[in-house]
Amino acid sequence: MLSASNVRFARGDREILRGVSLALTPGELVAVIGPNGAGKSTLLQLLSGALAARGGAVTLDGAPLNRWCRQALARRRAVLSQTATLGFPFRVLDVVLLGRSPHAGRAAHRDDLQVAEAAMRETGILHLADRVYTTLSGGERQRVQLARALAQIWPASDGEGGRYLLLDEPTNNLDLAHQHAILQIGRRLAGRGTGVLAILHDPNLAALHADRIAVLKDGAILIDGLPDTVLTRPRWRPPSVSPSPCGATRPGIAPTSSRPSRHRSAQQADRMRSRWTMYSPEAAMIRMPVTV
Repeated sequence: MLSASNVRFARGDREILRGVSLALTPGELVAVIGPNGAGKSTLLQLLSGALAARGGAVTLDGAPLNRWCRQALARRRAVLSQTATLGFPFRVLDVVLLGRSPHAGRAAHRDDLQVAEAAMRETGILHLADRVYTTLSGGERQRVQLARALAQIWPASDGEGGRYLLLDEPTNNLDLAHQHAILQIGRRLAGRGTGVLAILHDPNLAALHADRIAVLKDGAILIDGLPDTVLTRPRWRPPSVSPSPCGATRPGIAPTSSRPSRHRSAQQADRMRSRWTMYSPEAAMIRMPVTV
């Protein structure tokens, strides 16, 4: 388990996080939503070890992150940042192989190539392997960086423990089809045992893809629970959500009962998705093939 317990963080005199606790377990997708400046990205950086908390503790399998060997920690958790700047004309394959750096000396080069190929296939970019990264579109670059992150924590069957993928606003600047494509990849990874945390702004996406939603406001967790509870609780309703007579919160927002869950059968999830599609014209775009 990757967890933050009563963590606090400040920049100068400004307190950004005030006693925040959040746990991520293998096999679940947790969405953290909230307004700008709430501290969402700061919380992710604390969970990744990029920042050190001023109070409280961040632990992986019960051990504080600062006690972990950096290379061993990198094999257990990967981060997809909001912006990944790369100005060198590397091939896509070479960019993905950068994710294998923490495995240096532990795997043969041919194994690294197999992992990179599997990660590119998972993210739908295998056909771009020999393209130059700087010539790609924004959506393609985002999927390349996601493949790099997957290669970093792949495979999860080496006995080292659960893997965790931290996504910092992964849908920024992507069209609707690509937003869902990115989160569907996260959903598949969670189904195979990876713990996935995604910082999101859109309650629509969180309701459709997440197992749990945590709402962060003014540096504190306002509510953390199942989407059914979080998005319908009277004390909290995202500003963009308003009731609608057809069962959805409004066109484009999935009814909470339609969210596919790892606790539901695939048949139930398909039926619920179909029902949401009837309610929401936007939902049909999810089934569009992803093109760039």
